[in-house]
Amino acid sequence: MRALIQRVSSAKVSIDGKIKSSIGVGMLVLLGIEDADITEDISWLSLKIINLRIFPDAEGVMNLSVKDIGGEILLISQFTLHASTKKGNRPSYIKAAKPDVAIPLYESFILHLEMDLDKKIGTGEFGADMKVELVNDGPVTIWIDSKSRE
Repeated sequence: MRALIQRVSSAKVSIDGKIKSSIGVGMLVLLGIEDADITEDISWLSLKIINLRIFPDAEGVMNLSVKDIGGEILLISQFTLHASTKKGNRPSYIKAAKPDVAIPLYESFILHLEMDLDKKIGTGEFGADMKVELVNDGPVTIWIDSKSRE
């Protein structure tokens, strides 16, 4: 699993001109799922995201997690995070999981994040044409891949 995490002041996702979900201070998480992903990837990545200390403390040092600040999460599925650009100029998405594999993993990831954060999260709609708006705070943007676990 690959996650692109952005610390935000606010974020929202719209589908067909209607807002599906919106959040205030917290994280926008774009999530890419591949065929090799398993339950262990979900558990590890969920805890990593919830405990990632990217929010400022009283001294302005990034020392607090989204859970520490009572922040929110907006999770958006994004298969293009698994794009390969090795050959030519058209990205290949061969590593991205097909919907029959990806949807159950995505739904499980939502449940894990909600359990780990101890509150509901906002989501997009798997496979929909979504418009995502955000105010990136900082900017702070972090890339995490559950396969490299860096």
